[in-house]
Amino acid sequence: MDLGLKGKKALVTGGTKGIGRAIVEALVGEGTHVAFCARNATEVLQAQSGLSGKGPTVLGTALDVGNKEVLEQWVHDSAKALGGLDIVVCNVSALAIPTSEENWQASFNIDLMHTVRTCTTAIPYLEQSDSASIVNISSVSGREADFAGGPYGTAKSAIIAYTAHLSFSLAEKNIRANTVSPGNTYFPGGVWENIEQGNPDLFKLAMDLNPTGRMGTVEEQAFPVLMLASPLASRISGTNLVADGALTRGVQF
Repeated sequence: MDLGLKGKKALVTGGTKGIGRAIVEALVGEGTHVAFCARNATEVLQAQSGLSGKGPTVLGTALDVGNKEVLEQWVHDSAKALGGLDIVVCNVSALAIPTSEENWQASFNIDLMHTVRTCTTAIPYLEQSDSASIVNISSVSGREADFAGGPYGTAKSAIIAYTAHLSFSLAEKNIRANTVSPGNTYFPGGVWENIEQGNPDLFKLAMDLNPTGRMGTVEEQAFPVLMLASPLASRISGTNLVADGALTRGVQF
């Protein structure tokens, strides 16, 4: 199936590893021009080098999404370099799980406000697109109480609510906005591999909760993002798409 993403222009925050990297790779594979950012300059260069030369334009930038001015300038610069914007994916998280004043501040600034600032800055460019789509990455921890339901989960809940508001307020401008809420996702160097090595009891507990007997892959999380970004999903806006292998049990109306 042709998702209609060839030639589209996308922004992705946190595009060098994990789910963000898989999203960038999937978009490039569909022929989408992509500008992505991440904090580590070496990893940005490696990711850009690995993805360049496959047809679409791939632009990587090292920056801290917690810096308002730098983040907003990156959105402007990327839109100019790509010749517009059709897709925005906000993916960066502080992963600040333990409850502390510092983690509450980090979750608010990195998870929530980076999402708000990226979307706010990008909206004037998305207004010029004939198939504009915002896809913000939340988490199953944003829709039910679990061990990560403190700063991290609360910020992820706020992202779902914020994105739902965007879908309503931007509908008349033909800009869609949705969230994807991944469940446990395992990848080399990721949080769950670190937990597996450092806290095997917690890892076993998490594994036992997965009815499929495994955690998800980054590719499995990238697909719903592509689906929602696609012009074929033109009637889907304001939804929170849970991609968790039936991990959560709450009924979502």
